[in-house]
Amino acid sequence: MPWRETDDPYRIFVSEIMLQQTQVSRVEEKYKQFIAAFPDFATLDRASLSMVYSVWQGLGYNRRALSLKKAAKIVATEHQGKLPDTQEALVSLPGIGKSTASSILAFAFNRPVVFVETNIRTVFIHFFFPKKITVTDDEILPLVEKCIYKKAPRIWYWALMDYGTMLKKTGHDKNANSAHYVKQTRFEGSRRQLRGTILKALLSNGCSSPDSLAKSMGKPMNVIRGVLEELAQEGFVCLSKGRYRLADRT
Repeated sequence: MPWRETDDPYRIFVSEIMLQQTQVSRVEEKYKQFIAAFPDFATLDRASLSMVYSVWQGLGYNRRALSLKKAAKIVATEHQGKLPDTQEALVSLPGIGKSTASSILAFAFNRPVVFVETNIRTVFIHFFFPKKITVTDDEILPLVEKCIYKKAPRIWYWALMDYGTMLKKTGHDKNANSAHYVKQTRFEGSRRQLRGTILKALLSNGCSSPDSLAKSMGKPMNVIRGVLEELAQEGFVCLSKGRYRLADRT
C-alpha cells in the first residue's frame, strides 16, 4: 500500500478520504494517479474541479473529491499549506468525521488516539464478543484503548487492520454482528450511479440541458432534473441559460 510508504500528512490525508467506503484494491492505482497529478495541498487547491473530477473518475462517491478540493483550499489559506494535527481542526475540514480524523492523527502523526473502523471491529468482535449478536463501538473502544501500543500506534493500527483483513478472508468475518453494520446498497441502477453518470457526461460534453441528459440516459425528466438540482446545491454543477455545467467551467 503506497500510503504506508510515506509519513507525508498530505498523502495520508488523501488515502484516508479515498478509503472511505472503498476497497483497498480499488484505491491503490487511483491513489497513485491522484498524487502524481496533485502532489500537495497547494497544487490541489490551484487545480480546477474539472481536473480533480477527471482524475477521480472510477472511484465513486464523488462528494469525497469535492471535499478534498475544499479541504485543500482551507489548508492552503488558513494553515500555511500544512495539515493541522489536532482532532478539532481536522473535523472542521469538509468530509472529515471523528473516526477519519483519528485515523489521520494515528497514521500521519503517529498519535496514540483511539478509533474503530470495519477491520478493527472484526478483530475485537472475533476475540472478545464471539457469541454476541449486536456489539456497539462503545463496548469495543475501551478494549482498543487498553490494547493500543502507544510507542508505535501507526504500526499497531496497520497490524490490527491487516489482521482484520485476514480474518475476513478466512471466513471469520464478525462485522455483521456490529450494531453499526450497514449493508452497502446496490450500486447498479442506484441514484448514486446516476449522479456519477451525469457528472461524467458534463465532464465530457462541457454543458447539457436536462432534456438532452434525460434523452441520452433514457431517464424521466423529473428524475434527471432532481439529481441536477441536488448536485447544484452541493456545489458540483451550476445552471446557466437553461444548461448545466461543472461548477468551475465558464
